[in-house]
Amino acid sequence: AGFIKSPLSQKRLTQDSVELYCEAIGNPIPEIQWWFEGNEPNETYAQLWDGARQDRVKINATYNLHSTSTIYIANLTGDDSGTYECRASNDPDRNHLSKSPKVKWIRSQANVFVIERPDIQTQFTSTHGKLVLSCNLTEPHSAIDGHEWKYGDKILQTDTESSSVTTYEIEGKKEEHSGIYQCIFKTSPEIKGEINISVVPQVVAYKKSEHGNEGDTGVLTCKNPSFPPVSSWTWSRNGEQSIINGSGRYIIKSSGNKTELRILKLNIEEDTGDYQCIAINVFGTGEATVNLRVRSRLAALWPFLGIVAEVLVLVTIIFIYEKRRKPDEVLD
Repeated sequence: AGFIKSPLSQKRLTQDSVELYCEAIGNPIPEIQWWFEGNEPNETYAQLWDGARQDRVKINATYNLHSTSTIYIANLTGDDSGTYECRASNDPDRNHLSKSPKVKWIRSQANVFVIERPDIQTQFTSTHGKLVLSCNLTEPHSAIDGHEWKYGDKILQTDTESSSVTTYEIEGKKEEHSGIYQCIFKTSPEIKGEINISVVPQVVAYKKSEHGNEGDTGVLTCKNPSFPPVSSWTWSRNGEQSIINGSGRYIIKSSGNKTELRILKLNIEEDTGDYQCIAINVFGTGEATVNLRVRSRLAALWPFLGIVAEVLVLVTIIFIYEKRRKPDEVLD
């Protein structure tokens, strides 16, 4: 057996995760095991298995043309620092309790250093139509080579300054820019902080006015683009009548920041009106109104019937005129 890829030493912060990868080849296909030795003087190597350390350890292995194995450790603590060893062997007696294997286990090691996570003080202020986000890194463990601000996967700002404080400014109100913002200090390893700008639901209707034909299914949709997500949605009609899902011809489907009201077999007299979608989160309530208009099935025929009526009236007028007109005088 021989290694194609060996695990690499890494630095991580407490509460982070780490992943080590190992790949071996041989004939027959070798088995891969993971072992760990801590930094304590009297600590010896111990084998790791899937589900170890209170289910924080996950091991995935595949044995196809060759052997691959990945060990993943979540929610790191200082006790996870140490030497991780990938062992591979294809000797038939490798796991025998009494026989010693003819071919010893080959080994590849990687060191994982878990560093105590430094504290990041975060805050944001809203003044004069501007939002100011700030992160202050207390007691950085290594040199700072720059900063980065992100919103989701979008990079908002980056620099190469070495300051322990970084800020980001946004023009507008917080209702327009709610969400999770991330400040990143470019150290080894990187240190990240989060600022949550939370508001009451800013509900908007997909269409403020919807049209449907009598007998068809009407669909009204609302969404909430703000943060935090909606915990519950409700619908009402004309600001008074609360709509219960599954009652009568109403079907409500809500998932996260989107809700949909379906009205089966639209009726002109019963279903025309204003519908309110109401969203609730931990910060309050927001709503939007959708106006529904129901048209008769014959609505599409009215323009055609109007044209036919105009033609009939015109032909009738011409016919009457021709009948009543005096005949031209005939010369002798």
